[in-house]
Amino acid sequence: MADALLQVEVVHAGLARCWRIGLTLPVGALVADALTHSAIAERAGLDLSDCRLGIFSQPCTPQTRLHDGDRVEIYRPLRCDPKIVRRRRAAGELS
Repeated sequence: MADALLQVEVVHAGLARCWRIGLTLPVGALVADALTHSAIAERAGLDLSDCRLGIFSQPCTPQTRLHDGDRVEIYRPLRCDPKIVRRRRAAGELS
């Protein structure tokens, strides 16, 4: 019997380009395995230590086990805190 495989996708929306890479990995693979096999960090010039990760918008870690059909999302670091921006806008400091 052949080893069971998972179909997963790794995505990243950069400022200049969006990346979407489909992968076939063995059952039991981790998010870290998907990141390594996709080579998306190297292709997009990302430092993964600065990026947060998610699976279908739910936070995850590199040690999270993958399931068939998962979409691993690599999020860009925030440039500013949205709460601070909203407070400043409400105070009339921003237009």
